[in-house]
Amino acid sequence: MGTAPGEFEIIRDFFASAPVGEGVALGIGDDCALLQAPASGQLATSMDTLVAGRHFPADADPAAIAARALRVNLSDLAAMNARPLWFTLALTLPDSDAVWLRKFADGLLQTAAQFGVSLVGGDTTAGPLSITIQVIGHTESPLRRDRAGPGDHVYVSGPLGAAAAALPVVLGEQRVNADVQLQCERAFYYPEPQFPVAAAIAELASAALDISDGLLADLGHICESSRVSADIHLERLAVSPLAQTLATEKAMALATGGGDDYQLCFTVPQQRVADLDQLGLKVTAIGTLIEGSTGVRCWHNGNPWSPAVTGYQHF
Repeated sequence: MGTAPGEFEIIRDFFASAPVGEGVALGIGDDCALLQAPASGQLATSMDTLVAGRHFPADADPAAIAARALRVNLSDLAAMNARPLWFTLALTLPDSDAVWLRKFADGLLQTAAQFGVSLVGGDTTAGPLSITIQVIGHTESPLRRDRAGPGDHVYVSGPLGAAAAALPVVLGEQRVNADVQLQCERAFYYPEPQFPVAAAIAELASAALDISDGLLADLGHICESSRVSADIHLERLAVSPLAQTLATEKAMALATGGGDDYQLCFTVPQQRVADLDQLGLKVTAIGTLIEGSTGVRCWHNGNPWSPAVTGYQHF
């Protein structure tokens, strides 16, 4: 257990040294940050809270907790094809352990450097461990949920199910060898925001979002926002090898309802499908959008398939 720095010492010793990035006229240390917005395009902003015991184990590696907290927020920017610029951090701590804070700060700032985003402010307070991050980015060609139409093809940017399959291992409920343990920790704590895919499809896709709560639930958000329905064919879905290894009998259920993979689900009009194919992206076509309000219907080898769980429930 380390020493117990106060609020201002936490800011000064662990976070004030964050590099000043693009557009930051005044960063950490005053009542507000002063930021210069790009001359064109739009700002995109999103905020998520991660709570110990709900979104991550309280005794997890602080650097991994920090990496997960920032990456899942950055994934929201990727989903809208927004380049990350700045973020703020509100950190609630049960105690101000200097050793824990140093590991957390190192993991946070290393992740920020990897994605080119600058910490510009925040807050610290005492209480049950929780982390709230707000990200701000810039986009010239935003991807939204509400512009899909009947006949559009539905795609997923990568394999699904790894993070959900990894969760029992991360929680210590399932024992595996060291190599699989590392794979599980990587899948859960280090999701990859899909910035390159979003940039590549920005002029082709009619709608997009990141898969955080589960494919069926998140595709359902596109359907609701765009007032369409979807037919998806699960035999086409790329299921993570980790899910197939750890949860053979329920791998498909984890891929469709488990969430936390942060791949993109996006739609492309029929007339732009050939253009998408020419990009050579490793994306998977899983279905089409149709008229009506029946939501997401699942098929497997031509037969109806009813999911046991459609996605993560926040309450």
